[in-house]
Amino acid sequence: MKIASIVGARPQFIKCAPVSREIRKDYQEVLIHTGQHYDHGMSEIFFEELGIPKPDYNLGIGSGTHGHQTGAMLAAIEDVLEREGPDAVIVYGDTNSTLAGALAAAKLHIPVAHVEAGLRSFDRRMPEEVNRVLTDHCSEILFCPTKTAVSNLAAEGIRKGVFLVGDVMVDAMNYNRGVAEERSRILENVGVEPGDYLVVTVHRPSNTDRRDSMAAILGALGDVERPVVFPVHPRTRKFLDEYGLLAKIPANVILTEPLGYLDMIRLMAHAEKILTDSGGIQKEAYLLGVPCITLRENTEWVETVESGWNVLVGAERDRVLDAVLHFSPTVRQKNLFGEGNASLLIRKFLGRYLDTNQRRL
Repeated sequence: MKIASIVGARPQFIKCAPVSREIRKDYQEVLIHTGQHYDHGMSEIFFEELGIPKPDYNLGIGSGTHGHQTGAMLAAIEDVLEREGPDAVIVYGDTNSTLAGALAAAKLHIPVAHVEAGLRSFDRRMPEEVNRVLTDHCSEILFCPTKTAVSNLAAEGIRKGVFLVGDVMVDAMNYNRGVAEERSRILENVGVEPGDYLVVTVHRPSNTDRRDSMAAILGALGDVERPVVFPVHPRTRKFLDEYGLLAKIPANVILTEPLGYLDMIRLMAHAEKILTDSGGIQKEAYLLGVPCITLRENTEWVETVESGWNVLVGAERDRVLDAVLHFSPTVRQKNLFGEGNASLLIRKFLGRYLDTNQRRL
């Protein structure tokens, strides 16, 4: 049997790595990279570090408006699926690559398996929320990371083909944490000491597309009396430059280029706190046992907030600074995201589904 896996952005490379290792034990995998993230720091380095096989197809779509990018991906993915004729298509997360892959497969009557199904921020202004909702409703097989995700799907009438498997990022973290400690020299390279610095990432349009939000975040970081390491997404750097803020970065804020997975894991693992608007990094912070300050008013990872290890502060200078100075978890962590065997369960449940649906083979 043949499985097509569709990826395009940094978080999907991380999620794909452990699943791909499992899938290839039983099936032929065709790996399709849309090119949504395309430079070395956001794409190639993840394939190199995580041991992901070289993509069979790199569609080279690149950046663009949501409509143009999704449309270009949809057409290109359809061509590949018609040529390869897979028995199922796996998509990951909530990017435009996810939605385009799900739509292309569904229109060709190829079963769609969605890894990280059921997440909801309940904010339809976020393109990621639209992508994940539509993808779930296109999918026949829905692999959920948490009980909350299963409940979200049930509330939308989706109960068939739903499997609680845990989070594949636990698998990735378990596999790579020790490797990161052994190989990465990121702390030495940027000149920080364990436990004596913050890490910040910002890439959501709700922050980057507004000068006042970026100025407020940078202002709060400048008020912190400790180093702040800021790996800058290319899109974020472009806006900082346009706003005239790139030349006004506070002295304690250390800008770096985007980091590979191993460097990022080691950098986050030894941080005092992490500030981010990324869904994936909120979860990684929890898995690493590091308090997270989320630069948004909502989150799809509500469990991290309910557990007391994540706080939502938006992009207001006073709220951000107050959280940096005073937010501290007061309860022990719970096992929210599974046992680290999500990829194995995905392989087993996917195989069971295909074996009982011979008409699709």
